[in-house]
Amino acid sequence: MKKMVLVAACALIDADGRVLLAQRPQGKSMAGLWEFPGGKVEAGERPEQTLIRELDEELSLTVKEECLAPLTFASHGYEDFHLLMPLYVCRRWSGTPVGREGQALKWVRPVRLRDYPMPPADEPLIPHLMDLVSA
Repeated sequence: MKKMVLVAACALIDADGRVLLAQRPQGKSMAGLWEFPGGKVEAGERPEQTLIRELDEELSLTVKEECLAPLTFASHGYEDFHLLMPLYVCRRWSGTPVGREGQALKWVRPVRLRDYPMPPADEPLIPHLMDLVSA
């Protein structure tokens, strides 16, 4: 039985309808792939609390819980574990995103998201964002 890993991710959407992607830094698993910012949900934490903490730690952004809207989720079996990843959408935050862990950041139109290599769990989330932003 594979271990279940719960990770919360956030699609930050700017006023132009672009989505923020972060590149996984060297030394991490799947280094070089692009992903939606977020991180592992710690024991006793709700996914919204995880995102508030991670967006501050990774990107210097302040996000309020009421600005996080659940959109969809990914359920993906990797070789060593099973990933369950709720994806939230956020259109309002304070601050300008900065890659505090040395990761590259890029604002990308949803129709261009497939141009960026992503972890397998992130790819099925793209059509949901395309529908949301084009709607």
